[in-house]
Amino acid sequence: MIILSPTLVLENNRVRLEPLQWEHFYQLLPIAIEFTNLLRYSPSEFGDEESLTGYFEKAITERELNQRMPFAIYDKQSDTYAGSTSYMNISTPNDRLEIGSTWISPRHQRTGLNRNMKFLMIDYAFNAWECERVELKTDARNEQSRTAIEAIGGQYEGKLRNHTLMTDGHRRDTVYYSILRSEWPEIAESTFAQVDRNCMAKK
Repeated sequence: MIILSPTLVLENNRVRLEPLQWEHFYQLLPIAIEFTNLLRYSPSEFGDEESLTGYFEKAITERELNQRMPFAIYDKQSDTYAGSTSYMNISTPNDRLEIGSTWISPRHQRTGLNRNMKFLMIDYAFNAWECERVELKTDARNEQSRTAIEAIGGQYEGKLRNHTLMTDGHRRDTVYYSILRSEWPEIAESTFAQVDRNCMAKK
């Protein structure tokens, strides 16, 4: 059963996922200001202090409503904060959730950080909350994101055409992926073989 805890921390020897708090704002603001185009495939505004404030407000409000569990991503290797990610679109009756609203500084991309944090989140969803399904989705145009999802075992399920209105007026096609509980043991052993799988969870 999915029971959200506002104090949940997930970590291994590479990454720590901390509950997103306002104290993280000025740790993450430099990323938003330097990489203004980081969320070009997301419907969220991004790239300045006002937009990041809105992101924090929405994420924290949705957590208070038990609709989302947002995290700040702390990279232990570089001793810096790298971005944010969330459990979201949570359906407790159906034992499913989405991992999304993820953004990572380009300096931390392709370093193994994303794979480590995805392992922690997926493993916790299946083994602690006993989810049956973890969903991931992205803009059909976002080849980097699609490649990353497929690389961690996400199975392509299809495309919802003209699905989401973007801030520039474009209506994006959204592609959906999933990992099922029955698939996870094999994926964990193969795809995540090089990841530290000693997950430390603090509620």
